Amino acid sequence: MSIMVTPVGEVRNDVQQRPADGWESIVSEIRVRDKFAQALYGLEEFSHIMVLCWFHLSEGRNRETLRVHPMGRNDLPEVGVFATRSPRRPNPIAVSVCRLLAREKQLLRVKGLDAVDGTPVLDIKSFSDRNLPGDTRGPAWLDEIVPGRGS
Repeated sequence: MSIMVTPVGEVRNDVQQRPADGWESIVSEIRVRDKFAQALYGLEEFSHIMVLCWFHLSEGRNRETLRVHPMGRNDLPEVGVFATRSPRRPNPIAVSVCRLLAREKQLLRVKGLDAVDGTPVLDIKSFSDRNLPGDTRGPAWLDEIVPGRGS
């Protein structure tokens, strides 16, 4: 089966490659295409949004990678790509929850979106604390990457 998707917009920022310190402080713009502008109505009432992107720089390479060391760190256990946020995956789709700073017509200003300049945006969804289940957990190695976020 083949699936075709049409980007609804594009990420604009000054980031050309993954930053060393993470994405938390990076401010980006999402430029939504004209034909999807009406789909943004009411989105500005949310503090956070989920953004689905296509890791376009991963196309054609690393698509067969099934196991990785998280963040490329050999001191962490090798795990399947579905247990990570690695861009090396069968379908290079990224999902980010980021703060919505402003909406100006079809331009969204966001903080914390982990996407480089030019990344195609596949979809945008509202996000609130109601989307979080109360019983989440994670593996111990996650604390090595983001302290306090593991199990």
